[in-house]
Amino acid sequence: MGTVRCFEDFKIWQDARLLVNQVYLYTAGVKDYGFNDQVRRAAVSVMNNIAEGYEAGGNVMFKKFLQI
Repeated sequence: MGTVRCFEDFKIWQDARLLVNQVYLYTAGVKDYGFNDQVRRAAVSVMNNIAEGYEAGGNVMFKKFLQI
């Protein structure tokens, strides 16, 4: 992989985005709306933490966001 210019360049963020898509597909037919909401928000949170950590600047902050 070349230079990382934005968080979307990280393979892990791209994988997290695929995870979100899969979670939405798998939970589409589930009738437990509370469960759906919680699982979907958790998946999106992974993506958001990677993005927020990268934008926070510095390796120390990025590492903290990845550990959440």
